[in-house]
Amino acid sequence: MNFENYKNYIKQIEIGKQLPDSIYVHNSATSTLPDELYCVLMNIAKALKIQTSDWNILKLYKRDFKVAFLSYPDFKEFSYPSLRHSYTVDLTKLSVRKASYENSENPPILHRKETFVNHDFPLKPTFEEITAEGEKIGLYENPRSIGFKINWERLISNKGYYLNKQGRLQPKADKEIEQVEKLSAPIEVERHRTAIDRNQLSSPMQILARHNYLNGDWTVLDYGCGKGDDLRELEAHGIDISGWDPVHYPDGELINSDIVNLGFVLNVIEDREERTETLRRAWEYANKFLILSVMIAGESVISQFTPYQDGIITSRKTFQKYYSQSEIRSYIETTFDENAVAVGQGIFIVFKDKMEEQTFLLERQHIRRNWQQKTQRQIKTREPALQKDIIDKHLELFTDFWETSLELGRIPANNEFEFTEQIRRVTGSHNKAHLALINHFGNELFDEAQQKRKDDLLVYFSLGLFGKRKPQTKMPDSLKRDIKYFYNSYNDAIEQSREALFSVGDPELIETECNKAYDQIQSGELTKGHSYTFHKKYLGDLPPELRIYIGCATQLYGDLENFHLIKAHMTSGKVSIMRYDDWSKDVPLLVERIKIKMRDQDIDFFDYDGKYEPPPLENKVLFL
Repeated sequence: MNFENYKNYIKQIEIGKQLPDSIYVHNSATSTLPDELYCVLMNIAKALKIQTSDWNILKLYKRDFKVAFLSYPDFKEFSYPSLRHSYTVDLTKLSVRKASYENSENPPILHRKETFVNHDFPLKPTFEEITAEGEKIGLYENPRSIGFKINWERLISNKGYYLNKQGRLQPKADKEIEQVEKLSAPIEVERHRTAIDRNQLSSPMQILARHNYLNGDWTVLDYGCGKGDDLRELEAHGIDISGWDPVHYPDGELINSDIVNLGFVLNVIEDREERTETLRRAWEYANKFLILSVMIAGESVISQFTPYQDGIITSRKTFQKYYSQSEIRSYIETTFDENAVAVGQGIFIVFKDKMEEQTFLLERQHIRRNWQQKTQRQIKTREPALQKDIIDKHLELFTDFWETSLELGRIPANNEFEFTEQIRRVTGSHNKAHLALINHFGNELFDEAQQKRKDDLLVYFSLGLFGKRKPQTKMPDSLKRDIKYFYNSYNDAIEQSREALFSVGDPELIETECNKAYDQIQSGELTKGHSYTFHKKYLGDLPPELRIYIGCATQLYGDLENFHLIKAHMTSGKVSIMRYDDWSKDVPLLVERIKIKMRDQDIDFFDYDGKYEPPPLENKVLFL
């Protein structure tokens, strides 16, 4: 059977759950499939030794020559069963891929079970009743966001319901009545027990160091410093830092500083008004910006604890308010009416100094490229002998100037080159030095550098529009020079960026750009029509539209510093980032996966470090 025959058989199927790209059929109804198709599918399962006990749902792809055998062991018993494992068979490549979700906290789940079975299936009336319950409270209004367990349970909770032991919807009020006796006794929250001992800098302090804010030029206030581990470590390295904590450092100095760190403080305050007041007070002490961090967790974690106020009480009688990434961003921006810049999981920076904010965001999109290596490969000798002698005599000076020009994509201004006096003494001006180097190296490399820098700026302005940042009347001098050199005007830069931003909403364009990137880089894993996965180091080599697409996603999460692989999903508006235990190993193990869903403005976190066995990256060679 070829793909054309397969597609014809698929069109004849009237039973099952019909989706735009696939059909799902319960094993009790597979005998109603076209005879030849049914025989081929059963022969495939037999040849691959997929036992009848290994699956109960058949997925038939409409656009690809693929089928999948899926196991939902609780299909009959549970209202919204979870996927245990799957066998996806590619009939073009004659390959099979097994995926296990047995240890996943967020497996795929099924809805509308009545559509999977025949009309005479005994449990079909019950299934219809379950679906009607969900429709009544509006669970199916946005079907794109309900395919996984955590999102589904969060949606149910937001509607004021929960799933009882039988898996049926029940109002939260009923659950609260059951818990009232447990919560009737007053709870004494022991805040002093929330501070922890650290043997390394906290996550927000590590981020500050990574962005060169702990180089000694900036003053820091650690507001709510706990036991003072960060304080002592940074003081030992000569950082001008002060700290205060209501329990452990009540006599600490509260002084205005360039940077204020509010690290994992808000999430341990059980009183909402006090929480907001703490946030505002910390903001008042910041001259340049506030960096704040909170704990992030999903419903699966929160449900393990006793509810209290808008958070939970731990076994140590401490309070924790767990947030989602979008929830804490909204809370910050609503409180201050300022943009919150995500720099990590639950970690955001809010800038008071708008010039510094632009510098920070611009630097984020400025890819550091190895121009020195390319220069060595492209040396040419076009200049007169006298000019060559001058360059050879001052080779280190000219090399520094050339690399600065390539980094900027234009001739540097006087204050953008450290040795401007020396280069002007030798050549007379930056323009003459640049002309001599063009004669020496040729135009090709500088033309490439110009295009790369313009791409960086296009990404920067596009992400500013995506983040709905307010237009700035003041901007760094270097950015003014960039606009003047690469664009006709600021408005021209914004218009081009707006056009680029709107274009990335087209799945066909994303697929085209993924294919183009794969052809250019010749690295990574391209799954036709689905996704492109590549190593983070190639991010700056992607077409600008694809960088904008990925940038829109990572703006919701933060820095990619500790991650290794990026996966651009072509049609679903999602980007995944993966972190491995030791990339230098032949077969590194996946320890963290983040799935960023732009359409839902939400993020799923998957942690494989500890409870679940980390999956190995068997095909690492593809990403080298």
